[in-house]
Amino acid sequence: METERMSPLSDLLNLNLDTKQIIAEYIWIGGSGMDIRSKGRTLPGPVSDPSKLPKWNYDGSSTNQAAGDDSEVILYPQAIFKDPFRKGNNILVMCDAYTPKGDPIPTNNRHKAVKIFDHPNVKAEEPWFGIEQEYTLLKKDVKWPLGWPLGGFPGPQGPYYCAVGADKAFGRDIVDGHYKACLYAGLSIGGANGEVMPGQWEFQISPTVGIGAGDQLWVARYILERITEICGVIVSFDPKPIEGDWNGAAAHTNFSTKSMRKEGGLDLIKKAIGKLEVKHKQHIAAYGEGNERRLTGKHETADINKFSWGVADRGASVRVGRDTEKEGKGYFEDRRPSSNMDPYLVTSMIAETTILG
Repeated sequence: METERMSPLSDLLNLNLDTKQIIAEYIWIGGSGMDIRSKGRTLPGPVSDPSKLPKWNYDGSSTNQAAGDDSEVILYPQAIFKDPFRKGNNILVMCDAYTPKGDPIPTNNRHKAVKIFDHPNVKAEEPWFGIEQEYTLLKKDVKWPLGWPLGGFPGPQGPYYCAVGADKAFGRDIVDGHYKACLYAGLSIGGANGEVMPGQWEFQISPTVGIGAGDQLWVARYILERITEICGVIVSFDPKPIEGDWNGAAAHTNFSTKSMRKEGGLDLIKKAIGKLEVKHKQHIAAYGEGNERRLTGKHETADINKFSWGVADRGASVRVGRDTEKEGKGYFEDRRPSSNMDPYLVTSMIAETTILG
């Protein structure tokens, strides 16, 4: 009976519409800073330029972004991606939020980031960001990691990182579905792999210039939320979903400038790391909620209260790769951001501290 009900629904979802009209799914970030919201609207035809899209309003009092007696918040379309769910000419639209008067609302970190990325000195350096997004898949009703015995624990960490097999890799279909959906959407997804804790996975946004890295990560998160919704699984971005001898979840952020990528760039990388050390506390405060539960000095992390850096050291705050050391140029990895960080905030802070600081 369930199959009989689902078949007509699948037929409807897969209808090929004989019309020039398209559906645009507007995506934005809610009041918590991690709750992704979206709603769809019909447009008369295909659109590829976000500036050609209409602005749209929503009820900010229902997202903790406005008062009930003055609840209208306006969405400004900023970036367009292909819609892997509706396909065709339908699109996903990453937006940020403003008051009716045109002022960015307090939680609009994208607007603040654009100001930094538009600074002439930052533009000249063409900052690249590659972000490694870790996440944990949870069973819907009990909120316990996928593949874990109910109310119990699997064997200790060791066999699960980049592993294969039904007793070691849990949720691969979701991961692969997300990977392909991101490629279809036009995102610069660079890879995906199983992580150290069972039920935990990672995908990477390849080096992307400036504000684009934040746009792409938020849309990749949206696509992941939609896929897990379909599968009846919860995706958690909590930096330490399970207490004890289990790895946390991060969003390691790799960074380079044009000068760092040229000969002699290693010296500039070291100077940039020195600037990050001076502003360690400010960065930690902006690098994700609950990060103190992850950054303990254990499980491939540095202590949250101490800044450190090293070559190939995954227990440091900032890691420089062996290739970068050998070639004398390249990039570095800031390992402090947590899995629930806001990429607009993190990427712009790194650029501001290292280029403008």
